[in-house]
Amino acid sequence: MTTGTASAPNLAAPHTVPSSKAALMIGALGVVYGDIGTSPLYTLRQCLVGYGDLQPAHVLGVLSILFWMLMLVVSFKYVTLVLRADNRGEGGTLALLELAIRGRQGKVRVLLIALAIFGAALFYGDSMITPAISVLSALEGISVVSHRFEHWVVPLSLVVLIGLFMVQSHGTGVMGKLFGPIMGLWFATLAVLGAWQIIQTPAILHALNPMWGLNFVIESPRASFVLLGSVVLALTGAEALYADMGHFGRGAIRRAWFWMVAPALTLCYFGQGALLLRDPKAIANPFFLLAPEWGVVPLVCLATVATIIASQAVISGAYSMTRQAVQLGYWPRMEILHTSAIEKGQIYLPQVNALLLVAVLVLVVVFRSSDNLAAAYGFAVTGTMLTTSVLLLSLMSRAAVSGPRRAMWWAILGFLLVFDLLLFSANALKVHEGGWLPLLVGIVVFMLMMTWRRGRYLLSQQQKRDRQPLGEFMEQLEQFPPARVHGTAIFMTMNPGNVPPALLHNLKHNKVLHDHVVFLTIRSADVPYVSPEERFSLTKLSASSWQAVLTYGFKEEPDVPDALREVAEAYPEVDLEPMRTSYYLSRQTVVAAKRPAMRGWRRAVFAFMARNSTRSTKFFKIPPNRVVEMGMQVEL
Repeated sequence: MTTGTASAPNLAAPHTVPSSKAALMIGALGVVYGDIGTSPLYTLRQCLVGYGDLQPAHVLGVLSILFWMLMLVVSFKYVTLVLRADNRGEGGTLALLELAIRGRQGKVRVLLIALAIFGAALFYGDSMITPAISVLSALEGISVVSHRFEHWVVPLSLVVLIGLFMVQSHGTGVMGKLFGPIMGLWFATLAVLGAWQIIQTPAILHALNPMWGLNFVIESPRASFVLLGSVVLALTGAEALYADMGHFGRGAIRRAWFWMVAPALTLCYFGQGALLLRDPKAIANPFFLLAPEWGVVPLVCLATVATIIASQAVISGAYSMTRQAVQLGYWPRMEILHTSAIEKGQIYLPQVNALLLVAVLVLVVVFRSSDNLAAAYGFAVTGTMLTTSVLLLSLMSRAAVSGPRRAMWWAILGFLLVFDLLLFSANALKVHEGGWLPLLVGIVVFMLMMTWRRGRYLLSQQQKRDRQPLGEFMEQLEQFPPARVHGTAIFMTMNPGNVPPALLHNLKHNKVLHDHVVFLTIRSADVPYVSPEERFSLTKLSASSWQAVLTYGFKEEPDVPDALREVAEAYPEVDLEPMRTSYYLSRQTVVAAKRPAMRGWRRAVFAFMARNSTRSTKFFKIPPNRVVEMGMQVEL
């Protein structure tokens, strides 16, 4: 029997939702828009620094392209379209993947999974580069004060980044309350500085006319294509709008973009353009030269804080991405710590934090400037954008019922896909300049995720093939029972309906069976949260045995003892008293088979990942003093 049927989950429970629209919008400013909000620090300089003799036509043409790419990619694609594709209120690459593959089978499903995993893998490259380039670009502002301070940029960046990663274990609850107001001040500063320059040189507003950008492309098609590799820096962080939708809702994210972020960014970029029209030499650092001389030092301080907030957002995103990958079976179990007793979304993964810290510090020491990191940055961003477009095209073209509506979606998303391909291709030209870094990270993480997924699938298939049906086995066991002992045995198994290896080992070596036997399987749903009615199902197999299935969303963490308390309340005939309950698990060691299903190096990688994954007792919050582990070898 089952306790309930599938229904829409209660999304209010996992979140602490501010009561007002204004509070949600301020919160979105602090978390969602940190990355894209700090792009003016380096973007326009990167776009124009290659022109030795900077002419007004260059400034107007490049600025026009930049502005309309912001409108097309961020305002239209992400804010207007992509935010519609929510998985029960949640967004992000893996959430979109679960929507895109729902009901699909065969090669298309496999292809979409591989593409999405590669896009998610590139996100880790983005998570490494964002803190490094953001903090470097902010502290490079001290060279505007005096060139004597230039050699302090890298050491100060290292100190700031080490401090940022060190405080992650304490959580972001206290700092999070300040993030929104500080980023509100940051965007207000961008708007004021930009408007002040535009007032002095209003001719820069001609760049709002897309013809300036079109003429630039027609006159210099090759240069325009290469330029896209730098223009994409203005779009970094667009994925965060979608990934963080579950925290604030699409309404707050859209209001924050159209009411504050987009106007502020536009004014700042056009202000830098106005400054360059008057003084082309300001290309050395057009952002910090927007401010009067007395305001440079305060602006450097504010920019540093803003980049820390932007880095914090992407670090938290890496934690969230990893947790989703673990829950969906694309990554081994890892230790996940909660840093807040109230906010379930505030988590800390020590292993991810340590790896990111080392990677970020190495990037700062090796590349030493934001200019050198710019090429590496764009490749990771455009790869993730391209992945989102393909998944969205797959989802929305299938969701459209009527012919004309389907054709409309294909036309719109195909048009956006062309732009994503152009951006990705332009950044592919920079692979030798630094784009190899996120590509290498993406390939390595992709290989690890696919290896883990393949290994788990092979283990599951092997267990299904070698085990007899659980119901028949328990019926036979009831007819010729071994010696009985008091209490309840819970056997954890990947495959409900098949005899788990731990049961066979227990019968073989201990030759006893408990008075009550529960076979427990934990599954991940393709939705972020499941409702209490969907949490568990229970099926009676024999007079003294049951099959239980616990279901968790990909943003939830399993808590087996807590869930079993709910089962005991609903089914009092099952003895689940904690002090009379023992858990039996299989500890599997992977060895080579005579006819191996995996290549030797891949099997070794999978075995290494399995050995180093967090123990299931800790991951499922099972009391370690109630656990019996049965060792076994598995041939792959």
